[in-house]
Amino acid sequence: MNHQERIRNAWIGRISGCQLGKPVELLSMQQGYQSLADYLKAAGALPLRDYIPYLDDHQVIKACCKGYLQRSEPDDDINYSYLALSMLEQFGSALTTEDVARTWLKTLPVASTFTAERAAYRILITKCKEWFPEGAEVGFDIGECADNPYNDWIGAQIRTDLYGWVLPGRPVEAARLAMIDAQLSHQGDGIYGAVFVAALGAAMALESPDEALQTALTLIPTASRAAEAVRLGMEVAGDPEGGSIIREKYTGLSPVHTINNLALVVWSLYSHLDSFSAAIGDVVTAGLDTDCNGATVGALWGLQGKPIPEHWHGPWRSRVGLSLAGLDEISLEELVERTVAVHYKLS
Repeated sequence: MNHQERIRNAWIGRISGCQLGKPVELLSMQQGYQSLADYLKAAGALPLRDYIPYLDDHQVIKACCKGYLQRSEPDDDINYSYLALSMLEQFGSALTTEDVARTWLKTLPVASTFTAERAAYRILITKCKEWFPEGAEVGFDIGECADNPYNDWIGAQIRTDLYGWVLPGRPVEAARLAMIDAQLSHQGDGIYGAVFVAALGAAMALESPDEALQTALTLIPTASRAAEAVRLGMEVAGDPEGGSIIREKYTGLSPVHTINNLALVVWSLYSHLDSFSAAIGDVVTAGLDTDCNGATVGALWGLQGKPIPEHWHGPWRSRVGLSLAGLDEISLEELVERTVAVHYKLS
């Protein structure tokens, strides 16, 4: 499979995984793992290998459920992938964190941001006149935006997949771009999770999955909690109880923290390198941030170049919803074409 097909697979995998986890995201995060497990059992959806059935009187998103899905419903995970694409189209490898900030202010509605991104956005708005005066150079304090209570949560990790897609065999460069993006709102493990995911995607295009993981690990601090989470995910890969082990290990952390979700991503991906349905199904079943983890696992799985079953992408009919300024839907074909063009631009 050529790299254009890998990019197509990455988009299909990311969107499908996101839509699988999206209906039960709030159920998982607000009511907890047991509520998610009870819903999936009641819906007859275990093991989870297709979109989730809809049951009345539950806190789930009907439009993303099996039989109701007509398009990929808008989600911040896909918004950020699109923003990364558009920024690379405009700035290429010269992308700066200031460029990311300006792009957010021009394109990303504040209502489409959460936790660390919203906290950083608030600072950008209050400092906008000072930092971004019309016709003047940027006077920009990265540290002030990233100094927020959520800067080690999952937000940056969901923003940076695409930097790896367009740089096959160049994980160092993918990691550099991921860091440039992530450091607007994150610090420490929040950045390391983003760097790892981008580097892993870049490495997987030319290396075996195990080699790619080791390559990506070299690009984050060995003693970091993010690196520990990756190692834990690998230790329990293949263990059906891996999700439970990881949730227990990180009891007390927010369900949208970087490290607990990163461990789940690694566990499920490396447990099911030969089954897309099992990889995204098990990571969503494991709880925490279900749509983010489904999206990340789906994209990384897709980069292997193996076919993704049609029952995942058929229902949303190549229609990809967004919630960005002036853009509420785009086609899969346009996303793929533009991402391939960026890949060649950066080659």
